[in-house]
Amino acid sequence: MNLRAANEALSFSILQIVASVESEAAGPSYSVTRLASTLAARGLQSGLFSVGNPSMALRDGVECRVFKRDFGSVPVFSNLYASRDLRAAIDRFAVAGGILHTHGLWLMPNVYPSWSAGLHSRPLLLSPRGMLGSPALEFSRRKKMIFWRIAQRSAVEVVSCFHATSVQEYDDIRRLGFKAPVAIVPNGIDVPALNQSIIADRPRSQEQMDTVLYLGRIHAKKGIDRLLAAWAQVERQNPHWRLRVVGPLEGSYPAELKAMSARLGLERASFDDALYGEKKAMAYRSASLFVLPTLDENFGMVVAEALAHGVPVISTKGAPWAGLDIEGCGWWIDHGTEPLVRALNDAMSMPRKVRLAMGARGRTWMERDYSWDGVGAEMENVYRWCDGRADRPKSVIVD
Repeated sequence: MNLRAANEALSFSILQIVASVESEAAGPSYSVTRLASTLAARGLQSGLFSVGNPSMALRDGVECRVFKRDFGSVPVFSNLYASRDLRAAIDRFAVAGGILHTHGLWLMPNVYPSWSAGLHSRPLLLSPRGMLGSPALEFSRRKKMIFWRIAQRSAVEVVSCFHATSVQEYDDIRRLGFKAPVAIVPNGIDVPALNQSIIADRPRSQEQMDTVLYLGRIHAKKGIDRLLAAWAQVERQNPHWRLRVVGPLEGSYPAELKAMSARLGLERASFDDALYGEKKAMAYRSASLFVLPTLDENFGMVVAEALAHGVPVISTKGAPWAGLDIEGCGWWIDHGTEPLVRALNDAMSMPRKVRLAMGARGRTWMERDYSWDGVGAEMENVYRWCDGRADRPKSVIVD
């Protein structure tokens, strides 16, 4: 990079704004953080602002700042993640000529950027992160409608460009009548450097059983109840398989699922609290099959993670993974218990070598089409176009 190009890169600043990155179980905690570090690695000024326990650090070249949450002890208001300090910091960033990219909806960190973008005529990008899907909109619908009228609608109206991680999310945006351009760029994935011998000789879990794994949020929209109902129909015929559900177990819904498991008389279904880091990676490596029975996803990061670890995947059509069929690394199925039963029976009856070959194809797919290098380059093109510095990228749809 010559001196002029280097100076131009350093003057080009992008700020990612997200309510929180404290929960490792939430997809944006990985995808937004990793996007910021990828942009920094490309020589751009990259920042990441969120709300939580106040801190300031430079991590992987990214200015990471966490701002104090206001009204922390006030019911209802505390859940909005309001922060005057965050609001002021975003405004300073906009005044300095930065580009604002907010992730998610329905919280104050998703509103503040629109105020600064409008006031200082700066580009604003919005990644809905699955929050515009029909099932997602139905959860707490009344609260969302109130917040929409008070603050969120005016915030969306000044968006320069939406960022959708799939065609499915693009359709959600257009279905709701939003007219701004949409960049369709998937999340990236870090493909672990697994030794091929490990893939070829994947360790089995306890008592030499093969494992069907669900890993992610334990939430009603994830369809785990359907997975349990399907497992009840296949468990007895597959004595060398077990079902493992992994995710944060606090709250009433995990208790409801455990009660459902007991009512169904499931003998080889377990519930484990959320896993992170190497323990999470080990859960993937120890699995023979991954299942995402979700009602609705904008992307489904856990599918990419499983494939990156060489695990074939069953996913409902609530997630945008038609490529599972196309690439020969899994099953993309209709909603409901019976499609799950059929896919599970199909997968578990396969010779182990066939499943391993499917997983290897999925890993190759992730390396080819979902690398962070490619995603970061395309997002940089989108930012430059939004700022009037480049021609419209092919990923941006204007209609």
